[in-house]
Amino acid sequence: MRRGHKYETVGEYLANVDPDKRSALEKLRKTIAATVPRSEECISYGLPAIRHEGRVLVWFGASARHCAFYPGARPIRVHAAELKSYDTSKGTIRFQPEKPLPVSLIRKLIRTRIAEQDAARKRALLTAR
Repeated sequence: MRRGHKYETVGEYLANVDPDKRSALEKLRKTIAATVPRSEECISYGLPAIRHEGRVLVWFGASARHCAFYPGARPIRVHAAELKSYDTSKGTIRFQPEKPLPVSLIRKLIRTRIAEQDAARKRALLTAR
């Protein structure tokens, strides 16, 4: 990865990641796309991100020592038991490329995040009235 470089596309970002990490992130990318088919890719905060219904849903990326998936704090709390073998913090799941997140877990995390955003959207509509 080139530090400080601003990437225009997810493809450009991934082209600059080490091959082992790129492979793990490509699998994550494909799982997200299959789980949220009407989503769009973008770069947000310098990282690959997936936008759903106009809002960024999740991010992912690579650092020198690991790959990371950023589904937000609530999905990590809800699925903490399934994430116990991964290094997590408030909104981040760090994993090694050779030990990627299971597809079923990625789907659960994304569905929880979508439900969270849907609930926030409904609350905003109710308070706007």
